[in-house]
Amino acid sequence: MRFECKDLTAGYGRMSIIFDVTAEFHAETVTSIIGPNGAGKSTLLKALYGLLRVTGGDVLVDNESIGVNYKAENMVKLGIGYVPQLANVFPSLSVRENLEIGTYAVKGGDMDRVLDLFPDLRPAMKKAAGKLSGGQRTMVAIGRALMSDPKVILIDEPTAGLAPQMAVSLWKHLRTLAAAGVSVVVVEQNVRLALDYSDDVYLLASGRKKMYDKASELAKRDDLEQLFMEAEVRANA
Repeated sequence: MRFECKDLTAGYGRMSIIFDVTAEFHAETVTSIIGPNGAGKSTLLKALYGLLRVTGGDVLVDNESIGVNYKAENMVKLGIGYVPQLANVFPSLSVRENLEIGTYAVKGGDMDRVLDLFPDLRPAMKKAAGKLSGGQRTMVAIGRALMSDPKVILIDEPTAGLAPQMAVSLWKHLRTLAAAGVSVVVVEQNVRLALDYSDDVYLLASGRKKMYDKASELAKRDDLEQLFMEAEVRANA
């Protein structure tokens, strides 16, 4: 599946947060969206998924525009999944029940596929999701999105609050997911992890795309820290 946005402008109410963002997300590819706090990274994911008001530009699936009034529930049916950073599990429900909710809009989810990707969840299937570790909750949230068999999955800061070892483990799982044919799009604050495990990287600042490059090429740049600092200054100006 080809998933992209062109000149996307969106925000909250009458206030635009992202402006004229153009990006492409490809199958079997991990794409990271990086940038300073307030750059509009999470806003971009929400806009792509139909959770925010789009005031300009377009979102396309396989080169076909889906219009500016699309809804999140329709995105699931189009093969787009979304994992928020916060409130991403139903804490009083078991792991199994959380995963099963992922088949609400699209039937026929493959539970074994999810558990093969996240084997740590197998012994916790009857456990309340609210009693899991932060890393396990993130696995449940991603697993629930995978139950709708998406071709693209948008994940908002999955490593936030995780111990370094768990964050690396999670990224390895995301690489496995991409290798299975899914387009994985991740908002990530840890630039080093993004560069180590991504294929493509977009740098946002002040709601605008400031740079796109292959992660391997961006990692070679001697001025990477300066670029990020400049982006942060712009975002806070």
